[in-house]
Amino acid sequence: MPSIYFEDFAVGRVFELGSVTVTEESIIEFATQFDPQSFHVDPEAAVDSSFGGLIASGWQTGSLWMRLYADALLLDADSRGSPGIEEVRWRAPVRPDDTLTGTTTVVDAQPSSKDPTRGTVFIESAMTNQDGVVVMTMKSRGMFGRRAA
Repeated sequence: MPSIYFEDFAVGRVFELGSVTVTEESIIEFATQFDPQSFHVDPEAAVDSSFGGLIASGWQTGSLWMRLYADALLLDADSRGSPGIEEVRWRAPVRPDDTLTGTTTVVDAQPSSKDPTRGTVFIESAMTNQDGVVVMTMKSRGMFGRRAA
């Protein structure tokens, strides 16, 4: 049984999602499969790039946020999926050995006008590195079941 429902998403509520450390190996492995640009897969070539060294793909950063979000919230929620992301921004490079921490803030919650058993939650999320630098921001929404009356 889920323990988190639509009604638990009060506007202004912040969910702390936890942290993950990004290794050079994970950066290269992810990028080799999904984003094989030289500054993601080749530490030597990355030194001569505009980033001055190896960095993680923004898509990897987003995937890491998703894992934290799933573990901290979705797996205990009556999640009904998501109609999508409105905005994602990669604000600063993620480098080997960075520890990223995820947060999600509820900015709106609307009961469905079509289905009384669910509602839509609008969130703004961030990933921050160990130095407090915001490396990714995102605006998205998710659908969650409502508690039975």
